[in-house]
Amino acid sequence: MFTGIIETLGTVSALESEKGNLHISIASTISDGLKIDQSVAHNGVCLTVVAVNANVHTVTAIDETLQKTNLGTLKIGDLVNLERCMQMNGRLDGHIVQGHVDQTARCIDLQDMNGSWLFTFEYDQTKGNVTVEKGSVCVNGISLTVVNSENNRFSVAIIPYTFEHTNLQNVKPRDTVNVEFDIIGKYVARLMGR
Repeated sequence: MFTGIIETLGTVSALESEKGNLHISIASTISDGLKIDQSVAHNGVCLTVVAVNANVHTVTAIDETLQKTNLGTLKIGDLVNLERCMQMNGRLDGHIVQGHVDQTARCIDLQDMNGSWLFTFEYDQTKGNVTVEKGSVCVNGISLTVVNSENNRFSVAIIPYTFEHTNLQNVKPRDTVNVEFDIIGKYVARLMGR
């Protein structure tokens, strides 16, 4: 379980393909404190740490993960949003995030709002996912509030702190992001569809 509050940015330092898997090595300020077998969200994808070497940790994304997320498009030098799993005795500052990406979405618009940024994302609505205005959504692992919601798109407003401390600073129109829709909304939509 995660909160969607990004702890730090990591930098992809190595990529190694093996059969249908991709081993991703990431340098970050939290890497040296990680343990093998620990769960860490990478752009919102819960992955298991398989190796730690000083300030670099390695995770493995299997083909299923690569097909449903944007991790397969990573390049050396790319920034990755990182969050360790939440502690049950801490505050839930974001919202309940599982680290199970539902699908990707494409940025279709980015507006500089003179002190904030408005991102609009479009997704495949045939997969049954929904957003609700003023509800929660997780984009690249970041807990955000939906400001505009339509059948196949939503917008989020980004404050300067979030823009500067996450990889949203590099997201441009036509880029793909990972999206995890709100768990409560998914259950309600499923029940309403019966």
